[in-house]
Amino acid sequence: MATSRLKDHWREQRLFASRALIAAFTIIALTGIVVVRLVDLQVINHEHFSQLSHGNRVRLEPLPPTRGLVYDREGRVLARNRPAYQLELVPEQVPDLENTLLELVYLGLVDSEELEEIRRKINAQRRFDAVTLRYDLDAEEAARFSVRRQTLPGVDIRARLARDYPEGDVAVHALGYVGSISEDDLKRLDGPNYMGTSQAGKLGIERSYEDLLHGTTGHRQLLVNAQGRMLEELQRTDASPGSDIYLTLDLDVQRAAEAALGDYRGAIVAIDPRNGHVIALASTPTYDPNLFSRGISRAAYKDLQTDLDKPLFNRALRGSYPPGSTIKPLMGLAGLHYNATQPWRSTFCRGWFSLPGSSHRFRDWKKVGHGPVSLISATAQSCDIYFYELAVELGIDRMHEFLLGFGLGSPTDVDIPGEKSGLLPSREWKRQAFNRRQDQVWFPGETVIAGIGQGYMLTTPMQLAQSMAILANRGHGFRPTLLAAIADRETGEPRAVPPVPLEPVEVAAPEFWDITLQSMVEVVHGRRGTARAIGKDAPYIIAGKTGTAQVFTVAQDAEYDEEEVEERLRHHALFVAIAPAEDPRIALAVIVENGGSGSGTAAPVARTVMDAWLEKKTE
Repeated sequence: MATSRLKDHWREQRLFASRALIAAFTIIALTGIVVVRLVDLQVINHEHFSQLSHGNRVRLEPLPPTRGLVYDREGRVLARNRPAYQLELVPEQVPDLENTLLELVYLGLVDSEELEEIRRKINAQRRFDAVTLRYDLDAEEAARFSVRRQTLPGVDIRARLARDYPEGDVAVHALGYVGSISEDDLKRLDGPNYMGTSQAGKLGIERSYEDLLHGTTGHRQLLVNAQGRMLEELQRTDASPGSDIYLTLDLDVQRAAEAALGDYRGAIVAIDPRNGHVIALASTPTYDPNLFSRGISRAAYKDLQTDLDKPLFNRALRGSYPPGSTIKPLMGLAGLHYNATQPWRSTFCRGWFSLPGSSHRFRDWKKVGHGPVSLISATAQSCDIYFYELAVELGIDRMHEFLLGFGLGSPTDVDIPGEKSGLLPSREWKRQAFNRRQDQVWFPGETVIAGIGQGYMLTTPMQLAQSMAILANRGHGFRPTLLAAIADRETGEPRAVPPVPLEPVEVAAPEFWDITLQSMVEVVHGRRGTARAIGKDAPYIIAGKTGTAQVFTVAQDAEYDEEEVEERLRHHALFVAIAPAEDPRIALAVIVENGGSGSGTAAPVARTVMDAWLEKKTE
């Protein structure tokens, strides 16, 4: 039988006493904390918390950073900041949003056509974030608002820094612009770092280097009253400004390029072949980026969008054109590389060419032909017949493979957005594009016209300039860039950005580079060269090539009469060049839409740009 243990009353009493003692100490400690907090609230900080108890509260206000400046290669300002008064609205502080907006319309501070866009911006942001209604109020508008300020709670004028482009429309397609942050922008931007920032880079350099230019947002804690007015600044963390950047663009050359294009629609890209620096990037017509940084109206934006000349269209990167005869030097180099021709090989040009077994005639631009021509003279005179025959010898696949190495048919990866890839045709491309059977993919006649840069082939001015830069450097190219240096945030000294080399283009013999460049020198300085007019008084040797790209196909037996053709249906004029030929410091491409003659229209434009760059380098 189990024995039962007697109950230990003394042990239970000691346990109870120890627990009671712990509970008493805990109560005393907690009571002490409460007493200390009460003294702090009611005695030490009585006045401060008394203010808070009367409807005041703490608000966290972002401090937007100062946007970095943009300079050209010589330190001249292309984009800066200037003081401006902005009209802002904080949604949560507005008792009646619709009536407030209508009142602002009545005062002439907001355009009625912009109301829908303003509502979208308000709905896309947090209710305690300020929404910018106008970016740049003049003195009269600011005074008009000040008179009615008390009747418009939640609306105020703030002094901000607005983006300003002192050169106006110069280099706008390279620089881009800043504009109001949209819903799409919010998806790609770091939201917390853009609190208090109302604008961001939209195009060009402003968008590509947004992370560098924007900086880091700071903040401050404010004590505000029930009406949202600041009473006291409690804490502050300053913003870090964006970095200043230096571009490879030369402002003098850029101005010269745009002036040379004048009223034409066209594009110019000039590259330093030694490092890939883009010296000039012009697309005309242009527009003033200040329209966007100041808040462009819906009507003004619609005018730009519907303009027949498409000023918003960046022809330098997005314009796709048949390269025409500008492709002939590279075709000649391909022929030498693949042993499809020889420098001394002669062809008789009678003015037309036919494939074996076909009666169709592919005509030369010169109706009576050029007579006997070799590679150099055929390039100098731009003889189509020579290159028709060479294209047949090479075949489309070898042409595609070789030209691809010079940057044609794919983006150059220049550091501004929106670049198109162009089109370098091949059998495989056509099979996929047209869903053709293998035996119906490519036809001999398509190879013939590809030999003079027509047919399916399309290039951008940037690609053509890049191909010339690689040719000038004898196969060694660099990725095109507009960023030369970034200013050190501590010292302000610019730190150079090193060039990015590309995979070199190899040819069968080094002398093939010299032969190709010599054929281009004959275009400008030869007795029968198509661009000899611009070479007569040149103080340096130019290697160039003229080109003409058809806008529409002329029937085989019909003649093209420029005077009879509507202006927008005339041929595009092209010219590519390298200078000085013996020590290249510039490679460029010029395209003048509906300019007609490459020698008469595009070549003089190129000469102006080369003079602007090379003459200042010899000063």
